[in-house]
Amino acid sequence: MKTEIRRAGRAPQQKFIFVLSAVVILALGLPAKSLAVLGGSEASVQTDLVHMQASLIRTNAGQYTVHELHAPTGTVVREYVAGGTVFAVAWKGPWPPDLQQLLGSYFDSFQQARQTQSGSRPGRRPIHVDLPGLVVNLAGHPRSFTGQAYVPAMLPQGMSAKEIR
Repeated sequence: MKTEIRRAGRAPQQKFIFVLSAVVILALGLPAKSLAVLGGSEASVQTDLVHMQASLIRTNAGQYTVHELHAPTGTVVREYVAGGTVFAVAWKGPWPPDLQQLLGSYFDSFQQARQTQSGSRPGRRPIHVDLPGLVVNLAGHPRSFTGQAYVPAMLPQGMSAKEIR
């Protein structure tokens, strides 16, 4: 009978631990999914820094600031900020970055445009998505990936998209 009492006594405690664990996991998962880098605030650069476990080099380029994140994997991500908003991102390295993280709310538009372009035949060719509110270029192969994404309307006046590299 003591065994039954212990089991009955542990069940609520185990349920509590399970529920608490689930809440903690969800809470920790929310920041990673709520990142909105492209079009997001400059504060999202710090979130990416932690998420990528990267080091940061910050360069003032006049009308905008470039935050260059160096990940331990060798991938370098540059986040372009003007007026407190990330208007462009670029990357290069042996592995592509997490595009859902970098593109934030623009990721779904990118995915839809990419699927429309590719049709049913995915390939190894470069990808170019040019929408009214988003431009994304991807190219590369394992150990050598490059890309850029930007919101044309957010580019600082006089800045060319060619400067995003």
